Amino acid sequence: MLSTLASVITVAEELEHELAPLIAPAPVLGGIAALVFLMLGVVTFAYRDVANRHSNKTGSSTSGHETGHGAGH
Repeated sequence: MLSTLASVITVAEELEHELAPLIAPAPVLGGIAALVFLMLGVVTFAYRDVANRHSNKTGSSTSGHETGHGAGH
């Protein structure tokens, strides 16, 4: 019974690789996915505190001139 099951699994795996082969080994695809997520994380990290860098546009500085969304219009 187990030898029959093992042979069926082996044949199924061979058919799977013949019908839809991967373009690269699975660890390589996993590494590429990890690099993509790492790059997205770096981009997200780079945009932290962007509003604080431009405090004149956030309305936090009140030095006598109009601030806010309609300033300068």
